[in-house]
Amino acid sequence: MTGIEITTLAQRPELATRLWDMKDSWPEFAQHDALAWLLYPRMVSELPQYVLVATDGAAVVARGFSVPFALRAPGRGGGELPAGGWDQVLAWAFSDLRRGIEPDTVSAIEISVATDRQGEGLSGRMLAAMRDNAAARGFAEVVAPVRPSGKPAEPDTSIHEYAYRTREDGLPHDPWLRVHVRAGGVIDSVAPLSMTISGSVGQWREWTGLPFDTRGEVRVPGALVPVRCEPEQGYAVYVEPNVWVRHRIR
Repeated sequence: MTGIEITTLAQRPELATRLWDMKDSWPEFAQHDALAWLLYPRMVSELPQYVLVATDGAAVVARGFSVPFALRAPGRGGGELPAGGWDQVLAWAFSDLRRGIEPDTVSAIEISVATDRQGEGLSGRMLAAMRDNAAARGFAEVVAPVRPSGKPAEPDTSIHEYAYRTREDGLPHDPWLRVHVRAGGVIDSVAPLSMTISGSVGQWREWTGLPFDTRGEVRVPGALVPVRCEPEQGYAVYVEPNVWVRHRIR
């Protein structure tokens, strides 16, 4: 992969319109998170120095989003990572930015690799670049609300059990968690309500191709846990758990 170049969007602002050119592995329903719709454009425009882009020649082959925030600000649990995970750190980051609060931590938000370039070690390179970028900006820690890549195959398994499952060599069972631990990360805790996606049953039918006509749990391809369907009320809600990983970098 000698042709791969990883830069920040601040260094190459012309790539801002190309970030979503590549085909990624996110399931369709994940494209409809309300907080993401609101804040992804702001990450691009207001925090480009924390957005990483990997290119191979003219092609965008991976992207990484991160945000700085004040984990240890008053009222935020004394440095404990929040149960609200992904959603919470995004909200904190832009609240801090608006109010001029000095950040003390960087949180990963997303690392995605083009589907035709997966299996080449790009995710690990992007994680290393994210750590290096945070260190270069004076931060001592990167945290990540990790979406375990193998969990969709076990939607009924408790995230608390899955997060801490290991192989014989002591490394995590999950491939994406394993990349983080190999990079020096430590599994900290579970974020049980890291991302919430709600929609009408009609929207969920459109997103998934499933009927969504029975009350209860619906197993959706790509989802880490079942989606809760309430057809009599006309809606369904997905509450995704993630796994918090801490990376000490200084």
